[in-house]
Amino acid sequence: MIKDYLVSNAHKYASKWLVLAIDVVMISISFVLSYIIRFNLTLDFEIERLFVQLPIIALIALASFIFTGSHKGVIRHTGVRDVYNIFNAICLSSILLISMVLFNRELGVFENFTVPLGIIIIHSLLSFVALTASRYVFKALYNNLMARDFKVNKNVLIFGAGESGILTQNALVNHTKSRVRVVGYVDEDVKKVGKQINGVKVFHKDVLNRDFIVKNNISEVIFSIQNIDPRSLKVLVEGLVDFPVQVKIVPPVEQWINGELKVSQIKQIQIEDLLDRAPINIKNSKIEGEIKNKVILVTGGAGSIGSEIVRQVCTYNYKSLIVIDQSESALYDLQQELKQNGYHNFMPIVGDVRDKNRLNNLFQEYKPNIVFHAAAYKHVPLMEYNAYEAIKINVAGTKVVADLSISHNVDKFIFISTDKAVNPTNVMGATKRIAEMYISCMQQKGKTKFITTRFGNVLGSNGSVIPLFKKQIEKGGPLTVTHENVTRFFMTIPEASQLVLEAGAMGEGGEIFIFDMGESVKIFDLAKNMIKLSGLRYPEDIDIKITGLRPGEKLYEELLANGENTLPTYHKKIMIGKTRELDYTLVHAKIDELCVSNMFFNESTVSLMKEIVPEFISNNSELCLLDKKKQNTTKNHPLKKVL
Repeated sequence: MIKDYLVSNAHKYASKWLVLAIDVVMISISFVLSYIIRFNLTLDFEIERLFVQLPIIALIALASFIFTGSHKGVIRHTGVRDVYNIFNAICLSSILLISMVLFNRELGVFENFTVPLGIIIIHSLLSFVALTASRYVFKALYNNLMARDFKVNKNVLIFGAGESGILTQNALVNHTKSRVRVVGYVDEDVKKVGKQINGVKVFHKDVLNRDFIVKNNISEVIFSIQNIDPRSLKVLVEGLVDFPVQVKIVPPVEQWINGELKVSQIKQIQIEDLLDRAPINIKNSKIEGEIKNKVILVTGGAGSIGSEIVRQVCTYNYKSLIVIDQSESALYDLQQELKQNGYHNFMPIVGDVRDKNRLNNLFQEYKPNIVFHAAAYKHVPLMEYNAYEAIKINVAGTKVVADLSISHNVDKFIFISTDKAVNPTNVMGATKRIAEMYISCMQQKGKTKFITTRFGNVLGSNGSVIPLFKKQIEKGGPLTVTHENVTRFFMTIPEASQLVLEAGAMGEGGEIFIFDMGESVKIFDLAKNMIKLSGLRYPEDIDIKITGLRPGEKLYEELLANGENTLPTYHKKIMIGKTRELDYTLVHAKIDELCVSNMFFNESTVSLMKEIVPEFISNNSELCLLDKKKQNTTKNHPLKKVL
């Protein structure tokens, strides 16, 4: 009957006034028991005096409970904080009672109101134990009765026997909509192995094998370690994806709701969690000093990198922030996001970096001190046969912004480049390399400090392989990989943007900063792990299809060209690339020629690009014919015979 009542009213909570009334009754009963205990379990005391004192004791307790709010806690979720509130209420009640006894002893206001100190102490201890025990007993009974009627029944292992792991167990056990049994904790600390936490045994990580998982019918392994090293997490997860378990992860503590972990926040682990990098410290004193009271202009400010640069700049004390992008919808979304987060000192402008007159007016009006140039076309296959647009935005657009930066005495110009500019095999990469070369030429003119940053793919950016794989998994596959051996570097968008800001702050002009991208990732393995982390099997449930390298695509990316090396900086993830010397006059003239030639849709523009960037050799593209013609021309050149 009690069980049926609880089940039918599971969604309801006991009234705080009912809890208050029960607490006062228990305090009264404890007072009577304290007298009986004090007089050796007999009634050898003045019962009439007890009945006089009892109402006053109840009123004092009532006032103490209301003042401390100990009755407001949800009984089924009783925790340490609730016990602390009970303790405060009992202490306050005892202090009031002692004060009243002493006051009455002096003035004699209440007749027969003399409570021995021994009874007050016994009463305090009995009350605290009774109130605390009653809450935990009810909580245990409720959980045991209710758990049998919920449909979910699963065994779970929690990886991490620290504070985060214990809070995870509490969240799972106290979650009323599921029946979860925590089989054990798994931890690498040998001092914890073999011990118990809340009645749950701690195992060594060596138990994470198929036999143990099958024997104990484990359905989930939850990683609950704050600030775990991504490499260690990757190794551990890759050891589990072949087993019949779901792998989940607890979010960082700063993402917990009001500092409390909810079961709904424990999510299935994503491939981004395994590729993620060290946490980023957004606030940085060097960047803060560089940006303080400055006018910042960001081109391509609604793109993946540009928008994150904008978000991070917003956390500093800048003078004003100008955000330029030609994508109206993306810029509008960014504007709304910044407004909702309380940032208002910024100016979103729909504009094209190729429009020199428009940009000149903007430079005149806002007078930027620092320019972050992130506007670019970046999709390799699309740009391979759209060279006109690639040159127009990546080269001519960069040229416009760089020239205006010098004309308007901008302090610093930070250019966002790519690893595809190194030994380029495609039009997009070649245009970015030419833009790098033009930036180097501009460093020789004016007072503006020109700085280049070079890094690889960013997780979650537009066109990234991971969102593509997710969509393909949702559709039931297959996943498409261009080549079984293709590899790529990955970096998170916040980290890349943070390093751009850091490099911009440390740069003195003329540097090409190379970011530490960590280890390259094999895309085929990435696809397999994403399938397995989705709870599916490869190739039984979802297969992987090899489609062949796309036009202009490499098997692997590089961060340094032939003949280049690096020098360290004070930041362990930022290096300075020592590039080859350029004939600045010749390079500048050739780039001018390229931009003019491109304006007239000249078909020889790609050949001219290969002349400017000799290491630009097309791969898996129709443009490879230009390289063959170049070789034949060199072979049959008149000087060749003389030499």
